[in-house]
Amino acid sequence: MRFPRGFEWSYRFLASKELAAVLFFLLCLVLIPRTFWDAENIYLSTASNILIALIGLNLAACTLRRLRTLPKSVLVIHVGAVLVLAGAVISSLGFVATVNIYEGTTVNTVYRWDIKEDMPLGVDLTVRKINMEYYPVPVKVGVLRGKEKFALFVLKTGESFDLEGYDVRADSFDFPSENLKMSVYSGGRFIGSADTSGARDLPADFPYEFRLVAYKNPSIKRAWLDLALSRGSGVVAEGTAEVNRPFAWGGLNFYNTKISADSYGTPFAGIQISKDPGKPYVFFGFAVLALGSVMYLFGRLYGKKL
Repeated sequence: MRFPRGFEWSYRFLASKELAAVLFFLLCLVLIPRTFWDAENIYLSTASNILIALIGLNLAACTLRRLRTLPKSVLVIHVGAVLVLAGAVISSLGFVATVNIYEGTTVNTVYRWDIKEDMPLGVDLTVRKINMEYYPVPVKVGVLRGKEKFALFVLKTGESFDLEGYDVRADSFDFPSENLKMSVYSGGRFIGSADTSGARDLPADFPYEFRLVAYKNPSIKRAWLDLALSRGSGVVAEGTAEVNRPFAWGGLNFYNTKISADSYGTPFAGIQISKDPGKPYVFFGFAVLALGSVMYLFGRLYGKKL
C-alpha cells in the first residue's frame, strides 16, 4: 500500500533522528530555566509537556517505521520508553496542593500551586489528632510528700526509679505542654498512673506527688497525623499520614509536611495533597524498559539476537 507523497514525507520527518535531536535540544532549553526559576511556571510546564509528547510521538513513529527490522529487545525498550513518556504527559494532568489545618478542625479547600489558586478538594478533610513520638528525653523529676520536698531524680523517658518500695517509670513526655506521664508499680504490679501536671489515677493512700523540675528540649523521632475524609455527616475514609508514608484515597495522596504551633501555642499540621494519574504508566514503562535491557544484555552475552 502506497501513501500520498505528502503523508509519506510527514511520516518520515516525524520518525527521523534529526527531529529527535531538535526536540531534545528544545527540551533542554525549557528545562534549564525551570531548574533555576519558578518550577511551577505554567508556560514552561506547558512547553515541556508538549515537547515530551512530541518526543514520544517521534519514538513511536520511529518504532513503527522499523518494526520489522528492530530486534525484539530493542522493540521492548522502545515500548517502555514510550510508556514512560506517555506517563509523564498524563502526570501533567495532576496537581500538587497544600493546606495548614489546626488539630480537630476541618477544611474543604486547598491551595493549588500550578494555578496559584484555592480549589475545592471534593471532600471534607479533618485532622483528628497530631501525634509525635520523641527520642528519650532527659528530665529531672521532683517528688513531694505532702507539701515537703522529698527527693529529686534525674533520668530519661523510658527509665524508672525506686521510691521507697514503689517502682516509678517515666513513660512519655508531652511537648510543648511540658507534661511528663508516669506509671507506678508496687511489687511488679501496676497500681496507677500520674503526671507532672497533677493528674493522677493512684490509690488514695499513695503519699507522693510528682513535679517536672527541668528537661532538655526533645528531638522528634516520628510524627504522624490521624486523618478523616467525609462528605456530609458520613466518613468516607480514615487513616494516618506521615512525611514519606502518605494516606492514599481516590487517586489522592495526603502527606504530612509540617507540624508546628501558632503564637498562642495551638498546634497545626501542614498537609500536601498530590494527584499523579501518570504514575502507574511510568512505573510500568520502567518495568518494560528493564525487561528489554535484560533481553538485550542476555543477547550480547550469549551471542543470541533477541
